[in-house]
Amino acid sequence: MFETVKYLIGSTGASGFGSKSTGEDVTAAAPELGSITAIITGATSGIGAETARVLAMRGARLVLPARSLKAAEETRARITGEFPGAEIIVLPLDLSSLSSVRCFVFRFLALNLPLNLLINNAGKFSYEHAVSEDGVEMTFATNYLGHFLLTKLLLNKMAETARETGIEGRIVNVSSSIHGWFFGDCLGYLDLMTRKKAPYDATRAYALSKLANVLHTRELTQRLEQMDANVTANCVHPGIVRTRLTRDREGLVTDLAFFLASKLLKTIPQAAATTCYAATHPRLAGVSGKYFADCNEVSPSSSASSPHEAARLWHASEAMTAPRPDRTWFGLEPPLSSDKPHDEM
Repeated sequence: MFETVKYLIGSTGASGFGSKSTGEDVTAAAPELGSITAIITGATSGIGAETARVLAMRGARLVLPARSLKAAEETRARITGEFPGAEIIVLPLDLSSLSSVRCFVFRFLALNLPLNLLINNAGKFSYEHAVSEDGVEMTFATNYLGHFLLTKLLLNKMAETARETGIEGRIVNVSSSIHGWFFGDCLGYLDLMTRKKAPYDATRAYALSKLANVLHTRELTQRLEQMDANVTANCVHPGIVRTRLTRDREGLVTDLAFFLASKLLKTIPQAAATTCYAATHPRLAGVSGKYFADCNEVSPSSSASSPHEAARLWHASEAMTAPRPDRTWFGLEPPLSSDKPHDEM
């Protein structure tokens, strides 16, 4: 109850920020970002678009990957209309497709740009069962597995940039408090769900993908330390906010639910604050492997705190993303499905 009251009144924590802080608020103390190049997924709407706007306002060069180039160009036009000097590059990327992730990385590296900041923000909530072209349940593929491969393929570039510039690199994985709703064997459930051996539960699938984001951050931190890379990785819960994730369920029931929860909802500028804080604030220099909400460090769920599960997920993810035609999925043949993927959100 006490934490709820603090949230409602916007009480600040140890960072000096709280639930009512905005992306602009938390970046005011950030150093000039004119030397920073940032990749932000999911920047065509909602929290991602606001994160991109704030970083552009602070001078960062932005690379916006998007499945819909038209939507990305509209985002670029809005930002450059507000900040005419902003440098924004748009590149195609469908996170549900591992081949698309590889093509994006190839195109980005060909630009010979530095890479200081990677914000894995894009999210999807599939209300119906769907399987990606790589044989993985669609929500998990988009929210987690595509980001896992994207991050892995860009790690050397980030480490190289940090070494050459002396500027710490930062990776921010956007998760959700819903990750705590998942209990059990995550890889076993993913296998059953993908193969339609269990009834499809959209909320549990989403919670699983967000749990994977937190576990990814934990194991990624260990591997960055082993690389001796001047790069940190942290995970954030942006808060409850109405975004395009609910677009498949617009209507009276959804509108009523959000009206009743309106006192708990954040505005999009407020929801972008924790991501911007983790990405830019000087206070977090050298801080890695942590989980943040309302711009303050908090503890993730017990399911997200297991080093064993984090390592297990990493090894399984490497197997799922391995670029081999004879690759097997969890040691099994990949499932076949005629289901068509839903649009990424």
